[in-house]
Amino acid sequence: MTQPPSQQPPQGGFGAPQDPPQGNPQPTAPGQPPQGQPPAQPPQMPAAPPTPPPPAQPGYGYPQAPGQAPGYGYPQQPGPYNQPGPYGQQPGPYGQQPGPYAQQPGPYGQQPQPGYGYPQQQYPGAPVPGGPGGTGGGSPFKGKPAVIIGAAVAAAIVVAGGVFLATSGGDDDKKPDARASTDGKAPSGSPSFDEGDGNGDGRPADDDLNAGRKPGEAKVLWLQKNDVDLPRNGADVYGPWVVGDTVVKGMYRAVSGYSVADGKQKWTLKLPADMCAAPSQTTADGKIVIGVKNGTTDKADCSDLQMIDLNTGKAGWKKSIKKNGIWDMMSDISLAISGDTVTVGRTSNSNAYRVSDGKELFGKPAGNCQPFAFAGGPKLIAASSCRTDDIDNPQHQIQEIDPATGKPKWTYRPARGWEIDRVYSVSPLVVSLTQSEKKKWSILAIKENGTLRSQLVGDKGDKFAPDCGSAFAIFGKSLDGCVGVAADANTFYMATEPDSSGTARTNKVVAFNLNTGKPKWKAAAPAEQTVKPLRMEGGNVLLYVEAGYNKGGGIATLAPTGGAPKMLLRHPESTSQIESSFYNAKIVYADGRSFIASGRVSASNDKEELETKTMMAFGK
Repeated sequence: MTQPPSQQPPQGGFGAPQDPPQGNPQPTAPGQPPQGQPPAQPPQMPAAPPTPPPPAQPGYGYPQAPGQAPGYGYPQQPGPYNQPGPYGQQPGPYGQQPGPYAQQPGPYGQQPQPGYGYPQQQYPGAPVPGGPGGTGGGSPFKGKPAVIIGAAVAAAIVVAGGVFLATSGGDDDKKPDARASTDGKAPSGSPSFDEGDGNGDGRPADDDLNAGRKPGEAKVLWLQKNDVDLPRNGADVYGPWVVGDTVVKGMYRAVSGYSVADGKQKWTLKLPADMCAAPSQTTADGKIVIGVKNGTTDKADCSDLQMIDLNTGKAGWKKSIKKNGIWDMMSDISLAISGDTVTVGRTSNSNAYRVSDGKELFGKPAGNCQPFAFAGGPKLIAASSCRTDDIDNPQHQIQEIDPATGKPKWTYRPARGWEIDRVYSVSPLVVSLTQSEKKKWSILAIKENGTLRSQLVGDKGDKFAPDCGSAFAIFGKSLDGCVGVAADANTFYMATEPDSSGTARTNKVVAFNLNTGKPKWKAAAPAEQTVKPLRMEGGNVLLYVEAGYNKGGGIATLAPTGGAPKMLLRHPESTSQIESSFYNAKIVYADGRSFIASGRVSASNDKEELETKTMMAFGK
């Protein structure tokens, strides 16, 4: 195993988010960097100073607010495109004057840190009764210790300024981690299928939805409405996952599979308690392991694992996570799948099980550094926090590990003070790091052998806001599952934050050379629309073109050399208002069909709740 010392990312960088990175505060437990090897030499810092962005959109760990407000006791938050200014400069190495960050709601005070993974900072943004736009629903922190309430929050990072942080100087400039639900009534039985009015659960396309379809536009295959009586604060939606001819999503106390062709329910698996965690992807043969609460009271923990075959809806093995130490299970869990392995990350412990039979493969490693989250896919990446003598100056590390044994293949340590925030791609490896109190952000590319490849440095003026989910949680952290980003062997693609001009919101995709960290080209979205990279598809970047004002969305591709997006599936203009109404929409494209699912279902009352549109499908 290769274990380099504290490898400092380049000084200088991608700019500072205006709000601190509001992904959950992650473990910064007390470890010293390996000795005996010199630190990596960073390249030169960029010449341009950072330009702070608008205030951060609620992100991972908190529903983002696009089309319509969730309501019904769920606090509404302004999105990144309607935030008030000003966009003052962040203090930094370029002689800029301090900006107006003191005006941001705080506090960002330090919290006690009893052990591994105990939250270090207090972040703003946690839903509370009577919050902005909310109706004062129940608190998601019921049954949790008061210290957790004081330290918890969740939201994703919005970054601007055009440059990934790169600062130089003393210790302050060294370089470089959520879900809740409340109890309510059990879900109803199998949904009824509305075959006539275009608003039923899983109905085939009819004249109501396709009457206005123009030549060249896709068909609306079906549209679903919610049929589950949810708790007062609503519930997060997990998935969707497409497995063969079935599209699957989980919510509250059920996981359900629907026909991709007509949306009719094929199966439903009822759960004994709230669904509380899920990986972003399944195994190659369509199996998944989800998290389920171990009871229906306010004190229940997200500690039960349930394997499900999504092809059939049949439940497989079930296990309860064993509590390991006093601080274990103080956070929600995060799940990731790589091959036949599912990992369970949390603030002070980790476990891994074989998906096929539930056998435990590995657990908490020895030593001062403990994994708190994993990213899955073709490789298994672990993010760890190491014990240090200064809680204000954390030491994180990232490793590629063997999915069968948990043994590291290599270890990369960023400089002290930098926390691993997200993994945008596991192969090639592209990692987001933050310094939350200093409102700094950096993106690093790591080589196959675990050494630094490059640090991304963007152009001044470009602002970025990767979409990393919406599930609210207490200290839990999912590393993967972000959209708005994609990568191939030598290029990283990321969408800019939209520019607003009346109804003409638009943005672009910026391609970065992973060997140099510098931008290669920029490609504009279709006029008056925005685009969001989903993944790579046949050597091209697969994009979701978001529905705009009287403009249908769609699926497009972008060549690795840039240019104009090429539409694969153009959604009807006549249904653009429905398409854009999905809350924190999740997009999946498979076999020529696109699926849009709401990321959370909630409403101001029971009647509206049952009228909420939850999933829509388009095809040719």
